[in-house]
Amino acid sequence: MFHLDRFIADCRDAVSLDPTHKSVREIVARAISEPATVIAGLGAPARAEVQKLYNSAELTILNVIWGPGMTIKPHNHLMWAVIGIYTGREDNIFWRRLPDEDGSRIEAAGAKSLGERDVEPLGCDIIHTVTNPLPRLTGAVHVYGGDFFAASRSEWDPETLLEQPFDMEKNLRLFEQANARHV
Repeated sequence: MFHLDRFIADCRDAVSLDPTHKSVREIVARAISEPATVIAGLGAPARAEVQKLYNSAELTILNVIWGPGMTIKPHNHLMWAVIGIYTGREDNIFWRRLPDEDGSRIEAAGAKSLGERDVEPLGCDIIHTVTNPLPRLTGAVHVYGGDFFAASRSEWDPETLLEQPFDMEKNLRLFEQANARHV
């Protein structure tokens, strides 16, 4: 059974013993191995949103509900992350920086589709685009090795693939726009 308080405590303990993603990955994998219990513990996804479950300087835990067909442009986190899907699908395109004069452009470097019960660690330097390819909501537990909301990170224009500062407010509005499209 998924118990949010226990999950948070387990993740906090893991990070205090090992600041890498490795032990947190095992905790997330254990939790989402029974998707119905995660839904029972967090509630069934009802709308696109980012629910802050826990946040500190060392650790952020989010319940991310992707709207149908929703896409977030290429971005980085500047900290490790562990993504666990408990319902739906999350498609990721991974990018790498081009060796140009200032390193601000990117090119596609791979992709990975995550479905129910899948867990994927992302390193500190990963740049990725996220899409929910389904006509329904996707629910994912995202655990970050730092303060997700305080990081000074980047996003890339999807047309020019040029780097720019990450706009948290604009990205959070994408969830509301997804809700408006799929009422």
